[in-house]
Amino acid sequence: MFFEPPPAQEESARPPKPGLPSWYAPPAEEMGAVIAGGLILARTPDIAIALPAIQAFSTGCLMNVDLVMRRRTLSPGDFQALMLSVYPHMVTGVTADHLPDNLLRFGTRFADGTKTTTVGQRFDRADLPQDPPPGPRLSWLLGGSSMRSGDDVGLITMGLWLWPLPPPETFELAVEWPASGINLTLTDVDGTAIVSAAQHSIPYWPDSTRSA
Repeated sequence: MFFEPPPAQEESARPPKPGLPSWYAPPAEEMGAVIAGGLILARTPDIAIALPAIQAFSTGCLMNVDLVMRRRTLSPGDFQALMLSVYPHMVTGVTADHLPDNLLRFGTRFADGTKTTTVGQRFDRADLPQDPPPGPRLSWLLGGSSMRSGDDVGLITMGLWLWPLPPPETFELAVEWPASGINLTLTDVDGTAIVSAAQHSIPYWPDSTRSA
């Protein structure tokens, strides 16, 4: 035999990677109940940000956001740079007293004035505390898909995880992206419908204990 299997080697013990805590992402063992959103969060001549659907889970809700961009007058390089800046970990220059114009940011505000945003979110899962921090929290879930129609239109999908469930009342979903011409825009979201739908989130294994 010319090619022979390598000699057996001892596998080095690696500490297991911590799972995503319940405050940072939806529970993997549940199928959230889907609520039709059908909301346009912001729109310019070249950009539309929409909320087509919301998934309600026992521990929070996942707001599924679509961002569509048309290149039109932008050069291919500028269009690509704008698409990349959608992802906050690709944006530099965020400091305690400055937010770059190309930083896309989302937030929620409840009727009592309580507010949470995606600004300053950490994306290294190894640094995430497992114990729940003071709520509420709005987490941007990376890994959204990107599709194009030719070279002139781009579609990016993303998820915003709101933990815990919102109060059963209307709350505001905010978006701002100065570099793209989107000023602070607030859209009302039905928290009552989300809380009600969460009661119908289906566990994949009914005999298991749901995450807290």
